[in-house]
Amino acid sequence: AKGSTDHGAGTLVGHVLPANQVRIIALDDQPHAVWSDVVELPRGAVGEITVRGPTATDQYFGLPEMTARAKLRDGDAVVHRMGDVGYFDEAGRLWFCGRKSQRVTTAQGTLFTEKVEPVCNSHPQVYRSALVGIGPAGAQQPVVVLELEPDVDRQEHQRIARELRDLVRRQAETAGICRFAVYPRAFPVDIRHNAKIGREKLAQWAATSGRIIVIED
Repeated sequence: AKGSTDHGAGTLVGHVLPANQVRIIALDDQPHAVWSDVVELPRGAVGEITVRGPTATDQYFGLPEMTARAKLRDGDAVVHRMGDVGYFDEAGRLWFCGRKSQRVTTAQGTLFTEKVEPVCNSHPQVYRSALVGIGPAGAQQPVVVLELEPDVDRQEHQRIARELRDLVRRQAETAGICRFAVYPRAFPVDIRHNAKIGREKLAQWAATSGRIIVIED
């Protein structure tokens, strides 16, 4: 599974426990009241992960707007929209592709963090990476912001960007990524959870002050 993750498949979650029903729906950011308002996607198609079962709560107490965006009725049951993106493979296994709110929408299609970042993180001199979008939704320019290993010299940045371009171009979904930016210090992260990268701050940095390396084929 790790080999697949490094090649842009996403992160393998596995098979769903029988008590829960997990379905994938088409991506949008609108609230929906009932299941018939959404489009369920077939295996292989990436969309928002939904859960129906004992783990799905009826509402967010005292938060009606959040409830409207995350909950919908399917007959007598409540379906929870996870805000996570993923798909089922042909073996019925669930793959995680990132947070819906962190997707990058370009003129050529939509990019997902967990389909891009592990590919870049497989480079031995990349400590971690973050996919961000610059510009308006639907016409964003994808940029991969890099936190490199501490012993990497600045003169190596261009070479590393070229090698990353060679990695991402091998996969159809990531082949359009040609912009990279080396962040000059450790990534901003959630102080409660060091693995949660502050992508919004990185996107602002890339759009305003980051030195973006563009690799032309």
